Amino acid sequence: MPRTALWSAIHKTLSAEIASGHFPPGEKLPTEAELSARFGVNRHTVRRALADLADEGMVHARRGAGVFVAARPVDYPVGRRTRLKQNLAAAGRTAGRETLSLISRPADPREAEALQIPEGDEVHVMEGISLIDGQPLAWFRSAFPAGRYPELGAALAASASITEALRAIGIADYTRAETRLTATRADAIQAGHLRLREGDPLLRAVSINIDPEGRPVEYGRTWFAGDRITLTVAPDP
Repeated sequence: MPRTALWSAIHKTLSAEIASGHFPPGEKLPTEAELSARFGVNRHTVRRALADLADEGMVHARRGAGVFVAARPVDYPVGRRTRLKQNLAAAGRTAGRETLSLISRPADPREAEALQIPEGDEVHVMEGISLIDGQPLAWFRSAFPAGRYPELGAALAASASITEALRAIGIADYTRAETRLTATRADAIQAGHLRLREGDPLLRAVSINIDPEGRPVEYGRTWFAGDRITLTVAPDP
């Protein structure tokens, strides 16, 4: 009876452990040295097993960081109402946010045009990372008209979500006026925040949200990790 190749046995073991949740999506696998010690083989054998897992889409390597279990892509509905936190909750997944900065400054020309305010008027600008199950999904930058909503800066600082912050200042609902989607590639900063390699694919969404009176509330730019998002388009109810 022919013997099973060692790399194939390692591949089978790791594949089963990933499938059973031993290594959840987004988690880093042990290093090649640790796996070599665990299975009593050389690094070349471990590397062959990891390469086959990568070919199957179960893991992916990040240069200088290691090998990570591939995350399941999340559905991103393109419609009048896009609430990432609600969509993830409905799918049994957990949304989070890491705020990188929150400042007030003069609006640049693009922000002024999108928010329908004079160029140079003050805007609240938030930058941060959207998380899914504790792993980075997207890097975002959102601008809000400070003159129209002067109390929003404090609400954003105190809230876990933009929707909740808007509700706190009396905006019970808002809708998407437009969304523009383009493919791009991660620069060094984006790659670092999203735990990607520089040049990895991103999906950029540029959107304008409006309040019930049709006034722009938010001009947002979001860069999603390309392999962690799936666009879905359905008629709004």
